[in-house]
Amino acid sequence: MKVKEYILERFKAKRPMHMTLIDPAKQEVEKAADIALAAERLGSDAIMVGGSTDVTQENLDATVKAIKRSVRLPVIYFPSGAHAISPYTDAIYFMSMLNSRNIRMVIGEQVMGAPIVAKLGLETIAMGYVIVEPGMKVGEVGEAEVVRRSDPKMAVAYALAAQFMGMDLIYFEAGSGAPDPVPLEMVAAVKGKVRIPVIVGGGIRSAEQAEALRKAGADVIVTGTLVEGQGFAQSLEGVIRAVKG
Repeated sequence: MKVKEYILERFKAKRPMHMTLIDPAKQEVEKAADIALAAERLGSDAIMVGGSTDVTQENLDATVKAIKRSVRLPVIYFPSGAHAISPYTDAIYFMSMLNSRNIRMVIGEQVMGAPIVAKLGLETIAMGYVIVEPGMKVGEVGEAEVVRRSDPKMAVAYALAAQFMGMDLIYFEAGSGAPDPVPLEMVAAVKGKVRIPVIVGGGIRSAEQAEALRKAGADVIVTGTLVEGQGFAQSLEGVIRAVKG
């Protein structure tokens, strides 16, 4: 089964998913593999690999290969640009940061990366990526004109634009380490208007936050910072259980 089919099958069955995000620049490859294995055992549905800064072809390939040796979950590349694209992932989010002020993040990197992706034969999953206030490092690097937390109508407009352009997914990102997740009112507003899966990430630290986001309508919840500290398993288990309901 293709990774996109795997995601859409669960979406159609109304089975919320949890994905664990691992940044290849944040730890040694052995640690990355251990995190992925723990996530799989706790019930996470997929492993995303990527980061906003310091991702290289070398640390990306090494991390993906180590994870693939350790788990059977799909491994999806969450790219920061065309400079590093791994042939070892199961799929790549072919994504556009829709609210970047820099055309390179909207379409330029994608144009540079497309021939590489085609040559490697990677499965692509088209995704609209929208940065929500505060945006953190990804918002800074991506030169995002962040969607204000008080402006769910703008979030809905971006989500509908992504859907009308034929994208498979829409991802709302508060930023790694954000003090709070994407507002529940924003998630609910988007969910009420679109027919594609809604992904939410950034600032999710507790089972209570994850449960609230699921109830608001998030189809996929992503946690990354949560797994970067020691003794993360208990917190991650709680979040995954909350996502699964």
